[in-house]
Amino acid sequence: MKHRIVVLGAGYAGAFSAGYLARQLHPDDFEITVVNAEPDFVERLRLHQLAAGQDLRHRPLAEVFAGTGIRLRLGRVTNVDVERRTVTVSGVEGIDRFEYDSLLYALGSTAADHGVPGVEEHAFHVAARPSALRLRARLDELGEEGKVLVVGGNLTAIEAATEIAESRPGLEVSLVTSGELGGWLGAKARRHLLRAFDRFGITVHEHTTIERVEEAAAVGADGTAFASDATVWTAGFAVHPIAAASGLEVAPNGQIVVDRQMRSVSHPDVYVAGDSAFVIGDNGRPLPMSCASAGYTSMQATAAIVGDLTGRKIKATALTYFGNHISLGRKDAIFQLVDGDARSKAGALCGRSAARVKSAVVAASGWAISRPTFGRPTRKYRSATIRERSADVLAA
Repeated sequence: MKHRIVVLGAGYAGAFSAGYLARQLHPDDFEITVVNAEPDFVERLRLHQLAAGQDLRHRPLAEVFAGTGIRLRLGRVTNVDVERRTVTVSGVEGIDRFEYDSLLYALGSTAADHGVPGVEEHAFHVAARPSALRLRARLDELGEEGKVLVVGGNLTAIEAATEIAESRPGLEVSLVTSGELGGWLGAKARRHLLRAFDRFGITVHEHTTIERVEEAAAVGADGTAFASDATVWTAGFAVHPIAAASGLEVAPNGQIVVDRQMRSVSHPDVYVAGDSAFVIGDNGRPLPMSCASAGYTSMQATAAIVGDLTGRKIKATALTYFGNHISLGRKDAIFQLVDGDARSKAGALCGRSAARVKSAVVAASGWAISRPTFGRPTRKYRSATIRERSADVLAA
């Protein structure tokens, strides 16, 4: 008779949500299962460091969820049937089909290839741990000689380019972007960014669109070939097509359309958190795919789940975006503040101070997720539905 909650994904959004639900909900009434492809919690914000050659802290999910009552199932989600309320998972333990009463979809995103030929076959990316390790192995093969081309001009592109250039100074690093590098930044932040690229010796090719990736080059729209021994594709993110295939209502980019409380607008027993959620923020714009959005959407989704299942009032989480935090290697960074319309303000924190702040934020996020029982309430909430059923039985 327990209410079955299945959480898909154990990244920042999924791991936080599962831990919070385990703290809030009574184990006699609720059963929580987490499905994840990786056995460890992966700090996606640090995958560019992993690719550059740095080792990250090992956080096994079995240890993270120990003592919480959460059931962990390792495997890849291959199918979600929202009509039958089932999830199919394939892994080393075989193929399983889980039934759920409430589903929290937090499968996140991966690199978007935008249909560019050759990206899947020849390019590397840092949107997942296996791909980051694959890039790391390639950089190890190159040693102190070789050309690395980063394609993209967003935060991930900037962080990947500067991290590789700092960690492997013998490599020749360049970046190709379809726009202006850091063009969205305020004047102060952009000056700092360009100085950092000059300091690292990173060559920048602006207003250049890559139309094809080959084994040893990336070819622009004008036919220019940029020689590369390792092409790092960081041209945006895409969500897994499994969301659209499940029958959930999705936005044109494949994100699941949700209401203000992170419920699927087509299937309200499905909640969404992280990059997979298409939701309008407090500024009237869709929340961007980011770690910050993972935090906001996770807090709102878990508040809605607890409220819906226990009858408690659902607290609204502010969906406000404050700015962009960009690492420029280990000792430098930028924190660009934005206004209510997501436009960059004149003010920005730059240099070592910004690097220390980002390091502290990332470390705190990892610490919180690896300790899901921290702050466990003395009283856990019971199921409103089960209470009603019990009352009916007693009355009969």
